[in-house]
Amino acid sequence: GKFKDFTVKGHDLRLRGGEPSVERIVAAIGDPSGIDEIVFCGYGEPTLRLDVIREVGAHVHRMGKRVRLNTDGLGNLIHGRDIVPELVGVVDTLSVSLNAQDAPTYARICPSKHGEAAYPKLLEFLRSAKAHGLDVQASVVAPLDGVDVEACRRIADAIGVRLRVRPFDEIG
Repeated sequence: GKFKDFTVKGHDLRLRGGEPSVERIVAAIGDPSGIDEIVFCGYGEPTLRLDVIREVGAHVHRMGKRVRLNTDGLGNLIHGRDIVPELVGVVDTLSVSLNAQDAPTYARICPSKHGEAAYPKLLEFLRSAKAHGLDVQASVVAPLDGVDVEACRRIADAIGVRLRVRPFDEIG
């Protein structure tokens, strides 16, 4: 599964030859005539390569297609600034992993060097994305020990974004 190796549902997710360039990504997209939406998601966090999202997203928009970004919502924390304005015009829909109703639960489920400081930054990212007019969906995986889905729903409602509950068996 996702947390043991690089294989998810039988697919090896390792990148041969390192992180792909904008040119390689655009070439891989090719003619998107049968495609409605291009999705940035990853084994890692896509906003680590914000420049790539912006360039490829702009290219996809020039072809008249929609762009969705699946993110952990920690891009502002990673970059030390609000990155949401840089996503406007290149990303249409954001799917943000809310994952928990409070900072301690979040830090336990999504451990990082940021600890409990990550959670308020995640909420800030959600609020900024909503304020900038992006189509925003928060997600939570359930059932998961200690996660209160209804509390997560109240948080999403207060921010004004949709909440998607993802079954636990979808993620590994």
